Order: sequence, then structure tokens, then C-alpha cells
Amino acid sequence: NLLNPDAIFSNNEMSLSDIEIYGFDYDYTLVFYSKHLHTLIFNAARDLLINEHRYPAEIRKYDYDPNFAIRGLHYDVHRALLMKIDAFHYIQLGTVYRGLSVVPDEEVIAMYDGSHVPLEQMSDFYGKSSQGHTMKQFMDIFSLPEMSLLSCVNEYFLKNNIDYEPVHLYKDVKDSIRDVHIKGIMYRAIEADIEKYICYAEQTRAVLAKLAAHGKKMFLITNSPSSFVDRGMKFIVGKDWRDLFDVVIVQAEKPNFFNDKRRPFRKVTERGVLLWDKIHELQKGQIYKQGNLYEFLKLTGWRGSKVLYFGDHIYSDLADLTLKHGWRTGAIIPELRREIKIMNTEQYIQTMTWLQTLTGLLEHMQIHKNPDCQMILNEWKKERKEMRETTRNFFNSQFGSLFRTDQNPTYFLRRLSRFADIYMASLSCLLNYGHDYTFYPRRTPLQHELPMWSDQLYTGTFRIPFLQEMIQIK
Repeated sequence: NLLNPDAIFSNNEMSLSDIEIYGFDYDYTLVFYSKHLHTLIFNAARDLLINEHRYPAEIRKYDYDPNFAIRGLHYDVHRALLMKIDAFHYIQLGTVYRGLSVVPDEEVIAMYDGSHVPLEQMSDFYGKSSQGHTMKQFMDIFSLPEMSLLSCVNEYFLKNNIDYEPVHLYKDVKDSIRDVHIKGIMYRAIEADIEKYICYAEQTRAVLAKLAAHGKKMFLITNSPSSFVDRGMKFIVGKDWRDLFDVVIVQAEKPNFFNDKRRPFRKVTERGVLLWDKIHELQKGQIYKQGNLYEFLKLTGWRGSKVLYFGDHIYSDLADLTLKHGWRTGAIIPELRREIKIMNTEQYIQTMTWLQTLTGLLEHMQIHKNPDCQMILNEWKKERKEMRETTRNFFNSQFGSLFRTDQNPTYFLRRLSRFADIYMASLSCLLNYGHDYTFYPRRTPLQHELPMWSDQLYTGTFRIPFLQEMIQIK
């Protein structure tokens, strides 16, 4: 049985019959963008580096490569290294890049005294490099052009033997990417050519209409500005889009919105003017700016597990809601659909089946110390290493899958499992389920439970573990 790329996957048991209120982020949740957007962000930030930060004009020769980076990577700010880290803080060797070139494993091990990154060096709770944390984790889909730009400028400096401070480069690139948003460069470009940048999807309106038909309350909390959201929602949903939402909040400044109790709401008029009167209720059809979640809870009474909020950013959208407020959370992971389609291919299934078989053979044959057996074991180890690289290349030639390292879950998946009750490729997946559907997470075997879970196959006098279940996994 092949995996359904339009399915919803559950980390925690949850029944939609218990959900009375649905909340949404905007970017990459209600609306999806075309491949042109990341090129726009990359080019605009690159020009800001040249024009405002006095970087060499020669970096214009670098273009955005959509196939270079994946989401969830870590960046060592002081060493200017981009890398993939697993759920146990171990660097996946072969995925450490300085500029656009891979760093040899021996050099990585020498720099980090192994491949483990201590907790105090990892990014902070929101994935940022702050207060002594030397790692930055890129969790946002918008961060893909940022990683590419960092790598390209690093590459330019290295190729031209230019001495530079990596911390300054990181900050300048971060500020340039931020300014593409704050200065309205991205927003103006999208509004000027909305059909080029926004992927029109009738299914977004279908999801909202379905929820409204079942009497569900709905709200929108986004960091994007009012006019930008209004233009996009009119395009994908229709001019009456605000009639579907009970509350609309823009420029919320998440994740501060979930933690800062001091910022009050401000009403935004049809012309975008901010009013100064005190907000005593959040009215349907109105748009509000900023505010905070505590005031939101007070004015709406929408508390606890009857609320389900969807967003694409694991930290900024979901973490505080599930940890501090008990809301149910749904993660939108657009990359999921492509990865599942790859996993469904015959080539991937056969490769993974044989890789697991090799692992089992190595585990059980290592007790044989005679030269002939050791020679065979070394050949198997070599083949296993080559197959791991092949498996990585199925997804991304540099960094592999968003969800796995060679054998462990990625740090990204660890956070996804912790902060999201359910996850899916897009909101349209909700159309495949009834309004009272219950999501049940599968009980997966722990390592010490595997022998009693699987029907072991035998070859000669020893077992080949995991083969049977790998045949079943598509």
C-alpha cells in the first residue's frame, strides 16, 4: 500500500468533533507561492547587500538555486557553515557546507571534536542564534533564499581569498532578507503581479466553506500587512473573504504575539488607517493590527483544546500555543507531498529494503572475526555507505530529506513531533476527512520492542531483522 501524499498524519490523538474554532496563519498556510517568489527575495536581498552594505557588485553573478538547500538546516554563525543536524544534536557528516562546497568529514570532526553539537551551542527556543547560542536554525520557508544567499556570498569571499568576519556576513544577510519584507519590496512585487507569485487554489475556499457550513468559528493571525493579505485573499477566496472569518489580525509580530501581554489591538479601517480607540470586542468583518494572545483569549473566550491553529512555522506559529495555552496545532509542510511521492517509487522502496537488510547482516555477522568474514563485512560497510548517499540524493543532493538523516529523525522532525498534533502538505488535505474524524497516531515500536513486533525472516542460522516491515513500508 502506497502512502497518500494528501493524507493528514497524526503525532497526537485528536478528534475534529472536539474542535469548535479553527485558526490560520496566512503565508504558506492559506496561500501558497510560486517558485518565482524565492528568486525575487534572493535578488532583492542581494541588491540590498551591494547597495546598502557595500558588498562587492560581483556577487550579482550568483543566482538563486532552488535545489541547493532544504528547510530545517542549522548555520554555525562563527564558522560560516551550513549543516544538517539530527534529533540528538549530531551533525550528519557529508552535509556540512562552507559556501557551496562540502567540508570533508575529517575537518568537521576536528572542528567540533566529533560530530556532536552541545546544547549550549544550539539555537535558542525559536531557532535563533542569541545569548551565546552560535547556531541558527532555518525553519521558515522564506529562509530558503536566505540560506542560498549566505552560501553564495561565502563562496565568493572564499574563491577570491577575501578575509571577512562570518558574524558580520550573517547579520548583513539577515538584515537584507528582513528588509525585503519590512520595506515592502516583496509585498509590492506580489501585489503588482499576483498571478505570477500566488498559486491560485480553489481548494482554500472549499476548506473554509466546509468549516463554515458546519458552524465552525474561524480566525486569521498573520504577520503580513493588511493590504497585502486583503489583496491575496480576494484573489484566492473572493471579495467576501472576511465574511468567512470571525476575527482577522494582521502584523501580529508572532511569536511575540503569544508572549507579550502589553501590546493592545488597533482597528484598521478600509483605507488602512489605524484608529486610536480602545478595543472592547473583536468584531467580525473588521481587521485588527498587533495585539496579544492574552487579550485575544479574554475578548473571545476561545481557550484550550477546542481551538485548532494551522501554520507553517513550527516555532513562531505552533510552539507557544501547544506548550502554554493548550491549543491543538496543525503544521503545514508543503515539502511533505514531494517526499511521499519519492518514497512511493519502486527504486526508493527497493533501495531502503536492501539498506535495512545490509544493516541487519552487519549487526549479526560482526561476531565472526576470521579474515574472510571481516573482508565481507568491510564490503558490506562500503556498500551501506554508498547506499546511504544514494538515499540522500533521492530528496536533495546536498542535504537529503527534510525529515531524516542517515538513520535518525532530523532536528526539524523532532520539533515537528513535539509542537504539532497533526501535519499535512496543505490545508486541502482536510477535504479528505469528515468534520468529526478522529486522527489516531500509530503505535510505532521502540528499539527494544522491534524483535516482538516483526516476523523475522531467516537466512541460514541467523535472522535478517527489519526486512519484513520494510517491505510493508511504502
